[in-house]
Amino acid sequence: MQKSTEKTGQEKRLIPVTKWNDFHSWPPIGGLRHLIFYEKTNGFSHCILRIGRRVLIDENKFFEWTENQGNA
Repeated sequence: MQKSTEKTGQEKRLIPVTKWNDFHSWPPIGGLRHLIFYEKTNGFSHCILRIGRRVLIDENKFFEWTENQGNA
């Protein structure tokens, strides 16, 4: 998990997929893996960062993405 400060002053938290449920109860890890599998067709690639085999979820971008899903 990595934290850094953005220009807006908000903290950017990158959460490994396997640790997501330590911070949030939804979606379950299986649901995240489904979103990652179809990332190119559902726009979820905007929310993830790959470093080697590790997949990290940008928490802020994830919640922005979920808000935009209802508007599509």
